[in-house]
Amino acid sequence: MAQAKNILFIMFDQLRWDYLSCAGHPHLATPHIDALAAEGVRFTRAYVQSPVCGASRMSFYTGRYVHSHGATWNRVPLKVGERTMGDHLRDAGMDCWLVGKTHMKADDEGMARLGVARDTVIGARVEQCGFDVWERDDGMRPEGPDGLYDEHGAEVYNDWLRARGYHSANPWHDFANAGRAEDDPEELASGWFLKNARKAAAIREDDSETPYMTSRAIEFMHQAGDAPWCLHLSYIKPHWPYIAPAPYNDMYGPQHVIPPVRHARERSEAHPVFKAFMDGRIGKAFSRDDVREAVIPAYMGLVKQCDDQMGRLFAWLKESGRWDDTTIVLTSDHGDYLGDHWMGEKDLFHDPSVKIPLIIRDPSADADATRGTTCDALVEAIDLAPTFLDLAGGDARPHVLEGRSLLPWIRGERPEWRDFVVSEYDYSVNPAVSKLAASPSTARLFMIADELWKFMYAEGMRPQLFDLEADPDELVDLGESPAHEYIIAMMYERLGAWARRLSQRTTMSDAQIVAERDRSARRGITLGIYDETEMPAELTALYRGHIRPDPEA
Repeated sequence: MAQAKNILFIMFDQLRWDYLSCAGHPHLATPHIDALAAEGVRFTRAYVQSPVCGASRMSFYTGRYVHSHGATWNRVPLKVGERTMGDHLRDAGMDCWLVGKTHMKADDEGMARLGVARDTVIGARVEQCGFDVWERDDGMRPEGPDGLYDEHGAEVYNDWLRARGYHSANPWHDFANAGRAEDDPEELASGWFLKNARKAAAIREDDSETPYMTSRAIEFMHQAGDAPWCLHLSYIKPHWPYIAPAPYNDMYGPQHVIPPVRHARERSEAHPVFKAFMDGRIGKAFSRDDVREAVIPAYMGLVKQCDDQMGRLFAWLKESGRWDDTTIVLTSDHGDYLGDHWMGEKDLFHDPSVKIPLIIRDPSADADATRGTTCDALVEAIDLAPTFLDLAGGDARPHVLEGRSLLPWIRGERPEWRDFVVSEYDYSVNPAVSKLAASPSTARLFMIADELWKFMYAEGMRPQLFDLEADPDELVDLGESPAHEYIIAMMYERLGAWARRLSQRTTMSDAQIVAERDRSARRGITLGIYDETEMPAELTALYRGHIRPDPEA
């Protein structure tokens, strides 16, 4: 084992924490991710700051709560001036690069107002969430009557596919995310239609998105040189469309689908926001057994392909010598309900949605004592940015980074730690659910969770509360239970204390503030002084005696 010099920050999109064999999945074998966990620490209580791609990722990248950075949902710009892990790491002498997805939307208005040009190094970094871009690919190239969801989604990948013989206006969809009709090899069986989930995508497996992104990461690392680097390798899968290339489309079947975690009382006693999501198109679809039996085997196949690509990636790291000087972090931006709690997708705060896998392998000898262990500390996604800065040897920046370095846990220490975690959700853009809110600014949900309880607050509505010890599946909502009013009161108090935290004074550290206290008296401010005897003479010397001559006169 050598001292870590580089950081490989791997993120999967919409990977559930429990769809790994090291986390106990009974059918899905993920030996390569398991092997990483066997050489590192697996954090069992890691939570995202928002259970939706864009907002969650902005918290990962800034080390700040959604409440602080303000990018509350997909396509909400991250405002100019928010510092990201790339900014912090470069200050510590480490480059920060991207291969894959960020889901970041640039603050076009702010860049124009400040005259930040995109064709400069600074402008490119501001536009790309602080990363230097080897290849950005958000993977989203859906197309409807009004055009593309993302004009630049899968742009480079699409060109690469055409060069490989996949001739189409949009090969991302037509080949990588679509199969073919059984009676017509030219007719699309789109991955957007859940009935097609078990079909093989019409693409060679090694040309599909996950192997492609692995290849691009290897290309970067091969030429990276000796300077320390952090590479954010951000995969698109197992995010929808739920369709996998052969042989992964057919590795699992309905017999491997775990029964859904749900109960009829969740419908009959539903919180208004929960009910609105359950009654939406996605919730209704994933409440059906035929949908789950089509989608979940495909999802498992996509996870299996991700794990196989980890095997390929880790083998290259070992062969190249990078294994011994690179800290590897593996996680996800949120989970996927897959029919649990009568829900699909993500959005709310049950564990299938808000809890994530997190594995960190530090190759240095300092981490030997924790290899192959699990850590039950309450971890937040915002903890990774300060962890990376710590690994890079930079000074802590708690006035900017709201998370906490995980390095003490990895090195076998037991630091003082938080009592609860926080997650947020902005449902103002959901046309059905947003009707419940008085205005877009009040369409907000907040979660407070500790080791025993999970609490959800929605303005103008009753809270939700789950007893995680007695009810780990979160099926019994105690939000209106008189016997639990004291717990609810404690959670409201925690939410209030969290909302009052100092989060916007990011331009001066506490140490600078303390230094300012000693500075002001020697800069001539003498408020409240009746005569010169009330202060040390040296502080008022320039206010007594004769007028001084102007030295330049």
